[in-house]
Amino acid sequence: MTAIDPDTLDAEARRARLFTRINKADAWFQVLGLSWVTPILKAVAGDNPRAQFSEIWRLLGVPILAIGIFLVAWGTLAPKVQTSLGAIPGPVEVLEQAKNLHADAIREGEKEVAFFERQDARNAEHIANGDTDKVRDRPYTGKPTYYDQIWTSIKTVFFGFLIASIVAIPLGIMAGLSPTANAAINPMIQIFKPVSPLAWLPIVTMVVSAVYATNDGMFSKSFLVSAITVTLCSLWPTLINTALGVASIDKDLVSVSKVLKMNTYTKITKLVLPSALPLIFTGLRLSLGVGWMVLIAAEMLAQNPGLGKFVWDEFQNGSSQSLAKIMVAVLTIGIIGFMLDRVMYALQSMFTFTEQR
Repeated sequence: MTAIDPDTLDAEARRARLFTRINKADAWFQVLGLSWVTPILKAVAGDNPRAQFSEIWRLLGVPILAIGIFLVAWGTLAPKVQTSLGAIPGPVEVLEQAKNLHADAIREGEKEVAFFERQDARNAEHIANGDTDKVRDRPYTGKPTYYDQIWTSIKTVFFGFLIASIVAIPLGIMAGLSPTANAAINPMIQIFKPVSPLAWLPIVTMVVSAVYATNDGMFSKSFLVSAITVTLCSLWPTLINTALGVASIDKDLVSVSKVLKMNTYTKITKLVLPSALPLIFTGLRLSLGVGWMVLIAAEMLAQNPGLGKFVWDEFQNGSSQSLAKIMVAVLTIGIIGFMLDRVMYALQSMFTFTEQR
């Protein structure tokens, strides 16, 4: 028999461990939308480079080519469409306005820093002179930057989404476990699910103005109006999917819970939620996507701070640069929507069992 070189065995073992790590990392690459990284790593590691390059082309090359074709078509056709604000901006003009918005944000940040430095110096001088009654701490009242408006929209959608989830998941569990509860809840779902945010917004505005009379509370009225509108429009996908997931639990598991005489709390936490989590997370992802779309419309119509108001203000501004700035906002909204979905998908992968894990 031919002796096997120990060095060859060690090299094969290291190679096998490397491929095991790559396969484990592949699940997270797919969660992050970076599935094209896996074939690159495998090709570098020497695993059938020809087949891996084919995968790289499919997962990375084709999308880049499609984006390139889209950008060329956009840049070619856009100048041919004339509007009241001028020609539709192409990719170059939109990129230029994105840079301008970034530069404006930096300048505004510098103004804010200078304002607080002057205020601190003035207060220190009053304290040194013994005039403590003249010490004032005033907030900076400069205009919000583009990044400030992005952050406002993200905070608002997450707050509304959180309230929607707190309401929808328990109701969905009730509807899934009890036919009587389902019969009571289902008509409300069918009636209110199709209602547009345009219909909810004036009602929410009037209710918040009547109930939340103070201007010194934890939240501003505009924030609550937008968040509650998001809640009312986004809770339905989570409620429906939760009810469906709970109702689809294996009947044998339900029988086992009866044999073991589980109380309601134990049954829900140990049996219902683990079994229904995949569908619950599907509902949460749908709800967050709906909430993000609803928020932009609510901010635009109610003139509440955020990306929606930014789009409306630029439309009303009517300058030659406004259309390009609106296009920047449109791309920003799309990218953030994609990132929010990836966040929910990552959470789903962490808390549920999937074929990838």
